[in-house]
Amino acid sequence: MTTATPIDASAPTVIRTRLGLDPLTLFAAVIPASIGLVFTRDLVVPLVFLGIGLALALIVSRVSARVLALLVLALPVAIVALALLFALWVDPATVADTRVAVGIAGRDLTVGALTVGAATALRLAAITALLFAAGSAADGPDLVRALVQHLRVPYRVGYAALAALRFVPRFARELDVIRRAHRVRDAAAPGPFTALARGFGYAVPLLAGAIRHAERVALAMDARAFGAHATRTEPRVARWHRLDTAVVAGGWVLTVAVFVVVAAS
Repeated sequence: MTTATPIDASAPTVIRTRLGLDPLTLFAAVIPASIGLVFTRDLVVPLVFLGIGLALALIVSRVSARVLALLVLALPVAIVALALLFALWVDPATVADTRVAVGIAGRDLTVGALTVGAATALRLAAITALLFAAGSAADGPDLVRALVQHLRVPYRVGYAALAALRFVPRFARELDVIRRAHRVRDAAAPGPFTALARGFGYAVPLLAGAIRHAERVALAMDARAFGAHATRTEPRVARWHRLDTAVVAGGWVLTVAVFVVVAAS
């Protein structure tokens, strides 16, 4: 008769994302592309990486389908607005194509200025899409733990960032409670400055709640001897596997391939 192997309840849990990757894997895979996009000046490379970033976000994103759809729909509008804004800042004397394309705000925009503006907007959109996809694949606390364990970020800095991440949803809940309380008490001041008065009415109790919560967090960290030792034990550990190395290598190869193919065409 065989006996079951006992489970070690004290063994730490290995951190993996939904795709079975380390939280830092996708960041390491897209960083070379993000750096390369800063120095590129054409339109094709940002478009290619924008498509890659959006496709990756659709696969790995943790956000809801509704939020993701809104982001995808708002992205073209943001790109057009940024392209026009950057085109207004371009000196017409510095571009090669000086043909007038359109007039905005009493100023004629040349084809060259619009091209520069579009390239800049697409670069920003592509970098944002790549980093959004890499960031949305991992949970925030697990990402902080991976930074501390892999990149040797001081845990004092890492856990401060982790505490800041956990402040956000708490503040959102407190703000909702304050709004409901003001609505019940009909505390909104009449007149054209209602929104401004309402904002000040929200700020004071929200600030007081933030101070109380910060004090409780500080006392809890002191009680747990936070910062007393050079290292801390973790219930969740990040471990780099061969699959992570393969994904990073694939991302770097794809980045080089895109730049080489576009440069050769």
